[in-house]
Amino acid sequence: MDKTFSWSGIQKEAKRVRWPKWKDIGSNTAEVVLFTGFFALFFVLCDFLVTYLLKFIGIGA
Repeated sequence: MDKTFSWSGIQKEAKRVRWPKWKDIGSNTAEVVLFTGFFALFFVLCDFLVTYLLKFIGIGA
């Protein structure tokens, strides 16, 4: 019988996992926040541009 799903098998497998360091977690979090901010700004600017162009040609309100 396979002991993979036994409590001892789970503990053994958890010890094999390479857990990330706090420094890696911090840098990855900073990257995610920066990219999210960049793309939010990008899409807001695109929205303003499209709104301006639609108003310019007389479609927007």
